[in-house]
Amino acid sequence: MSVIKYKFIIFFLFIFTSFASAEISQTEQLNKLFNKLSKSQNFNTANLVEQEIWAVWLKHPKNINLTDKLELGIELMNQGDYKYALQIFTNIIKTDPSWSEAWNKRATLLFFMKDYQRSLDDIDKVLAIEPRHFGALSGRAQIFIELEEYQKAIKDLKKAKKIHPIIVSNNLIITLEKLVKGINI
Repeated sequence: MSVIKYKFIIFFLFIFTSFASAEISQTEQLNKLFNKLSKSQNFNTANLVEQEIWAVWLKHPKNINLTDKLELGIELMNQGDYKYALQIFTNIIKTDPSWSEAWNKRATLLFFMKDYQRSLDDIDKVLAIEPRHFGALSGRAQIFIELEEYQKAIKDLKKAKKIHPIIVSNNLIITLEKLVKGINI
């Protein structure tokens, strides 16, 4: 009996350390990528690093099934099946509320559904988990633009720019600042 117990403990420790190391390696990977992104000198380099960051965010650190569910939810959202996509994203969040990308995808879906307040609530969750999520910051800026809260949009776009200096939305900051000042665009 003690041999079985010993094997179970070894197995449990192996599984636990595998999950922990996967999560740590994902965090380390993101740290390296964000460091590289902050030093990017041109659009092409920044774009490649951004794609690598998204690839990490889209993979659950511990559970491939959640990654697969997220992919399905994204596919459904892109096909316009918002109701089913919402169920999937909500299910993922219930399973693992610490995965920022599940919150981010649901926030995106809620934006498409024009449920701005719930989308903003989900973005707050994303940023609490991953404060460097330039996608969530840009998404929140889009909501603020829809709500004509341009100063808030500018603030979020500037935060995103600090994280991702060559982000595509940089030109939008100038346009919004002109709008706020009453200059014809």
